[in-house]
Amino acid sequence: MISRKHLFVNLALLIVPWLSMLFIGKRTFKQYSFSGIVIVIFEILNHLYGNKRKWWKFYDKPNSFLRDELPFDIGPYMPLSMWMLKLSYGNFKKFILLNAIANGLFAFVFFDILEKLKIVRLHKLNRSQFFIYLHYKAYVLYGVQYLYEKVNTRHSLTLQR
Repeated sequence: MISRKHLFVNLALLIVPWLSMLFIGKRTFKQYSFSGIVIVIFEILNHLYGNKRKWWKFYDKPNSFLRDELPFDIGPYMPLSMWMLKLSYGNFKKFILLNAIANGLFAFVFFDILEKLKIVRLHKLNRSQFFIYLHYKAYVLYGVQYLYEKVNTRHSLTLQR
């Protein structure tokens, strides 16, 4: 059974990041949505693997991927990935720095809050390992966007001929 605080956190994870999409702009949304979708799928696969390895434990029983991990995947991942790309795509160092700050805040600050609320705790990972688990996906995201732009540019040049 899901506790009220867990339900509240899940709703906040889903609603707040997606509300921010109202301010990102239609052109930006179209430009970065493919990479956002890819990173969500990639993160779902990562969560399934991490869940199987018992890298974290949720307090509410019985465990449920849909209730526990999925709100983290479909809530903040795509919107925050798109914001990171909007704010820094084209400047790799800035992109990595922004992602490192965001991932560090999540791994070392926000996760403390989730533990104090008895939502989730790390089990077989320490904070530094969890940070690396979060952060390596920034390189994947940037690579996917780079390839997407390269293919899109080549395709539009072919159409102009």
